[in-house]
Amino acid sequence: MPDVLLLALLLAAVAIGWWLGRRERRKHHDPAPSTPLARDYFVGLNYLLNDQQDRAIETFVAALEVNSETIETHITLGNLFRTRGEADRAVKIHQNLLARPTLTALQSDRVQLELSRDFLKLGLLDRAERLLQSLVRDTPDEEIRQAAKRLLVDLLEREGEWRAALDVALPHMVRQHDDIRRAAAHWLCELAEQERHTSSPALARRHLRQALATDERCVRANLLLAGMEHDTGHYKQEIRLLRRIPDQDPAFAPTILEPLGRAYRLMDDEEGLIQCLRELLERAPYTSVIILLAETLRQREGLQAALDLVGEQLDREPSLGAVDYLMDLYRHDGQGQPAERILLLQRHTRTLLQALPRHRCRRCGFAGEQLHWQCPSCRSWGTTKPITGIEGE
Repeated sequence: MPDVLLLALLLAAVAIGWWLGRRERRKHHDPAPSTPLARDYFVGLNYLLNDQQDRAIETFVAALEVNSETIETHITLGNLFRTRGEADRAVKIHQNLLARPTLTALQSDRVQLELSRDFLKLGLLDRAERLLQSLVRDTPDEEIRQAAKRLLVDLLEREGEWRAALDVALPHMVRQHDDIRRAAAHWLCELAEQERHTSSPALARRHLRQALATDERCVRANLLLAGMEHDTGHYKQEIRLLRRIPDQDPAFAPTILEPLGRAYRLMDDEEGLIQCLRELLERAPYTSVIILLAETLRQREGLQAALDLVGEQLDREPSLGAVDYLMDLYRHDGQGQPAERILLLQRHTRTLLQALPRHRCRRCGFAGEQLHWQCPSCRSWGTTKPITGIEGE
């Protein structure tokens, strides 16, 4: 059992012991040397000391009667079961508490909140949603209401109910919590993507502008707006939107290169692309920027211009990807045996590069080839970015 679970169980044992002591003091006139409850407590404590946590929990739950003084201990024991992965047993404890007529309104709300967490753990989303909706609507306790809102937002997000999640989160939660603010911007992007594919471009644009108003650093919103401008043939507007993205977050500079190059080529403006890439390179000297600029220079000015650029950039910032491209340039220029050796060496670098992930979540470290706007591991929005450094961009 992890240390935190053992600590929770020890605290529960202490609470039970405290309650027993108080109960015995009230009955000091009773000459009975021991009670069944007291015996059960010491049996449970013995199990705990002998590292038999499962039997200790069962003994404590069976021994401790429910009243106003023990309600918190029962809640703690139920939460302990849920943390151990036994949410079904947590449900039984919390439902048993709710059936007690002696609970105050505040205690009942506390138990319902924990019961909703049990249901979420078990995947019973409809039952959890009903409880949380009721708490958000009816509880007079602000702390419980905010906790219920957080859980409800998480539940609605899991179900892809973006509009409903926004209705719960806006405006107060968005103002108070940075993670909710970032998430809300992405929920609006999700709605915009749906509308974009159902022939509602005006509504999609409105949601994307709202996403930027919610989180001005939402790269995804500008990418989607740029894509919509591309679809309608407005390439200058597409470029203008794409060039805003490095101002939002320079780490996403590699993400804009493909649509940026495509838009400039469709406008037949190679000189504009070179100037744009040179400006971008000063701010974000990433491998993919270097390679696109070098390849454009090679086609326009010749091989030596590309070699000079890549060599200069490698002196400033080493990169496995740039070395691989440099070998490709040498191979184009080489003849006979030297070119064959370079090709052999390049096969090794390609193998290394193909084995490396391209994106990593800055929160949990999840890495992969694809850019996920919501991390599949920790479910955080907007935390996955291109990997930089010698083995990355």
